[in-house]
This record gives sequence, C-alpha cells and structure tokens, in this order.
Amino acid sequence: MTESAQPFDLITMGRIGVDLYPLRSGVPLAQVDTFGKFLGGSAANVAVAAARLGRSTAVITRTGDDPFGAYLHQALKEFGVDDRWVTPVATLQTPVTFCEIFPPDNFPLHFYRHPKAPDLEIHTEELDFFAIRASRVLWITGTGLSEEPSRSATFAALKARDRAGITVFDLDWRPELWSDSAWQDPAEARPYYEEALRHSTVAVGNLDECEVATGRREPQACAEALLAAGVELAVVKQGPKGVLAVHRDGTTAEVPPVPVKVANGLGAGDAFGGSLVHGLLSGREPADIMRHANAAGALVASRLACSSAMPTEAEVEDLLARAAA
Repeated sequence: MTESAQPFDLITMGRIGVDLYPLRSGVPLAQVDTFGKFLGGSAANVAVAAARLGRSTAVITRTGDDPFGAYLHQALKEFGVDDRWVTPVATLQTPVTFCEIFPPDNFPLHFYRHPKAPDLEIHTEELDFFAIRASRVLWITGTGLSEEPSRSATFAALKARDRAGITVFDLDWRPELWSDSAWQDPAEARPYYEEALRHSTVAVGNLDECEVATGRREPQACAEALLAAGVELAVVKQGPKGVLAVHRDGTTAEVPPVPVKVANGLGAGDAFGGSLVHGLLSGREPADIMRHANAAGALVASRLACSSAMPTEAEVEDLLARAAA
C-alpha cells in the first residue's frame, strides 16, 4: 500500500477488456469480416465517461501481460484516465468481448474471459487504501463480486472507505460471469449484493439488476428496497420508460429518455454512470442529474463505439437544448 499523491474525483474498480465491434450493423457475427477495436469494460468505460466531462479519474483493474493489455494502458492514457493501478497478470490473457449490432434494441455480447479474466485477480493486499478513502467517488460493480479474490478486495475497499464521500454500487448483473449455480438462481448472488449495499451511498441498476439485488421488480419497490438496504440515493433505469431516482430525504425524480436514433445500445449505461458521477460531484438536484445522464447515454447509443463515443459536457448540453426545443 502506498499513499497516492493526489485525491481523484473518481476511482472505479472492476472490469476492463478489449471490445471488438462489427463495422457494419444488422449482420450476424458469423458473417462479419471487419471489426473495430476499442477499450471496454464497465469500470473502465465509466472512468472514461467521467474524464470526458472534466473529472480526474483512475481505475483499479488488471490485464494480461500481452499486447492487448499494452493497448488498454495506451487507450486509458489517451482518454485521460490514470492507469497506475492497472497491473498485469502473467498467467492470464486480456479478455476480449465481441458484440452483434441489431438496432434498435438487440446487442448480444460474447465474452471471452475464460478460464478467468485478470480483472477478477484484484488482491486486497495490493490496494491503495489511502487513495480509495480520499477519492471523492468510489465506483464498484456487481461483476467484481462474482469471484475471488476480486470479491474480497471489493469488500475491503468498501470497508476502508467506510462510506466516506460518495460510494456508488453499479449493480451490473452479468450472469454469464458468475458460477453456473448463481446463473441458474440469481438469488445466490443476493447476499453479496446486500453486503455491498450496506457500505454504499448510491445504487444504480436496471430492473433485472435491481431484482437480483432486492428480489423486487416494480421500480418504486426496487428503489425503496435499495434505500432500506442502506444507500442514500437509488437510481432505477427503466429502459424506454426512462429513469427513476429516489433519495432518502424523500426527493423523487422520474425522467424520460432522450430520443435518438440508436446505432449501438452498448456503453450507454456507462456514459450514464460517468454523467451520474459528474452530477453528484456538481451538487445538482436529482432531476437535473438524471436528465444529463440520460442525454449522455443517448449520445453513446447513437454512436458505434463505447469508450471513444463518450460525450463532452458541450455535447450533452447541446443535445439537451435540442431536445427541449
């Protein structure tokens, strides 16, 4: 453990990899012959999204000691994300993820993370607890709870943080990345989600993810269950119905989505997350935070890539102005 030289606005912890996207949409993966290579993984993408909005960000994760790992370091630096806590695992390969693109609402993912992804080899003893506690926001994910030693490291980070500042739990349910038994019965993952919620101040997830975490599916019931589990702000994403945000103080905001022509829905949630962090740090009201986050997600959904598609503040404000006109 070494003391960080500066506090970050945001430290994320979790998944990173290489995303390979077809350069033509509406074509089955078996028939695609040209792909684009992009930085991917939810934790990395959220850090990129917040950096695009002017925030100082870093990510805690691991890659393979291979050319794809070197590419991810390069990409993080180009996006302005600090990579000091991105370390190699000599025995594992950097994961890649292929997606198929069938707008407006079908974007299946194919994860190549076996026998194990390096980002699940984050060890407690390697964490910089000084930096984790000092960061204005810590962002952790459900995938980080799926396997050891990442699970224990995530809980150690949460306990060291002790709810200092803002701690966001991205529910991030990816059943294919859990054990077979948890995939078949998501309730097996619930105790880990409940423990993470006890140490978090903000929870964000879609209805499927909220159901895994709370056993509820109706949006208001999900929000109330997340608040009861310990958070101060519950953010429930409802797809085409928009987003519901409920604060412990009773403030409620339900904000519709910003309409765009969808090119690739992947990455929209990560753009939403980066904007959510930006809004929380700016001290905005929940309704304003949700409008900005919806617009950031919509912009990424209208573009092919994830990380390189993350919008700037000017782009988000421009879309909001056009939507209001």
